[in-house]
Amino acid sequence: MTPMQTVIKSNQEQITRLFSKLEFDGKQLTHQPGSVLGSTALVAGTTVGAGILALPAVTLPSGVVPSTVLLIAVWLYALVSGLLIAEATLNTMRLAGRPSVGMLAMIENTLGFVGARIAGGTYLFLHYALLVAYTAQGGEILGSAIANLLGVQNAIPAWMGTTIFTLLFGGIMYFGRDKFIERLNSVFVAIVLASFVGLLLLAGGQVQTTQFLFQDWSAVSSAVSVMSVALFYHNVVPVVVTQLEGDTRKIRQSIFIGSVIPLIMFLAWNAVILGSVSPEIIQNTADGKTIFDPLQILRSGGAGEWLGVLVSIFSEFAIATSFIGFVYGLLDFFQEIFFVTQVKFSSRLPLYSIILLPPMSFGVVNPNIFFTALDYAGTFSISVLGGIIPALMTWKQRQGQEHANKIHQPLVPGGKATLIVMICLALAIIGKQIWSTIITNS
Repeated sequence: MTPMQTVIKSNQEQITRLFSKLEFDGKQLTHQPGSVLGSTALVAGTTVGAGILALPAVTLPSGVVPSTVLLIAVWLYALVSGLLIAEATLNTMRLAGRPSVGMLAMIENTLGFVGARIAGGTYLFLHYALLVAYTAQGGEILGSAIANLLGVQNAIPAWMGTTIFTLLFGGIMYFGRDKFIERLNSVFVAIVLASFVGLLLLAGGQVQTTQFLFQDWSAVSSAVSVMSVALFYHNVVPVVVTQLEGDTRKIRQSIFIGSVIPLIMFLAWNAVILGSVSPEIIQNTADGKTIFDPLQILRSGGAGEWLGVLVSIFSEFAIATSFIGFVYGLLDFFQEIFFVTQVKFSSRLPLYSIILLPPMSFGVVNPNIFFTALDYAGTFSISVLGGIIPALMTWKQRQGQEHANKIHQPLVPGGKATLIVMICLALAIIGKQIWSTIITNS
């Protein structure tokens, strides 16, 4: 068995595996194939993050039923996009003769220098926008928790909470070794899952069925951007393709099941939280000018003290796990850039400074930037990285391989019509955001 091999079914002419993952143990090469279970967990774990916290706030104006329909539609769009990225990854590895390829390298290989720079800029904007959101919201929750522990009636200033959150978790990542951070993150994930189950059980008793009757379909479109952030896992799709050795059947299974699990969690979370907030609290709190966050009411004990504690725990640790992941994402990105440009740092301090100081500064200046940052990240970054670019890459690869008479294996049916729909929907989301910004500022 060679490290790079192509196996073709004689009747169907389909590529079943592009390569084999081999590891040398000191004596011989051993085959180390990835599992569907492991790849599914990777997709699901990447999807479940801090994006879930913003869902109730943006879905509350439309109600449970409209937001449920839209969430399923956004999931379907994300699924098609993920499969398009998998298809582009498969073809890039096969044509380049490489057993693995990164997202940005694949974009440059397919769309050229300009496409890679656009994707790189979008990637940076996505990570910084989400880190701004996480430091602001994480700081607010941490500040409230510190105030409660100290017995202070008024919470500490928002800028102080944001600073403490950034320095605390940024400092842990700066001083901690990779193994320690990995174990700590696993503990955080376990806390998130345990608190999520506890939330569903405890909040289930607070649900008012009359809340499910409310529907406002005209308000549902405003939730698209945040839903896109919550369901984004596309940066790990190339890793899944590598782990599963290009086996298309296993890749489809992992992406489908791995994205369905978070979808079910999000649907249950959305229904339980929206059903737990009484109409009286909404009417007395919302002023129509700012986004009303039902989680903030629940964290303050508006629906019970224990429910408020669980919501706070779940929120803070969900943000912490996402914060760690996105800091690592920027670390890899900048290290690759500095390696290419031959820029060397004598210590890690400058690298961590350019990653952590900008988000912390924005969070200090505007502590209420959480929803705005998520909105813009979902509109621009994910519409481009998860919508337009995958469709363009697939379009170019399919067209080029048709002319070259090469074997091509599409993972998404519908041909060019599907790709056109994907691009048009992404452009529509971006156009709506630009129009809303113009109207708001005019």
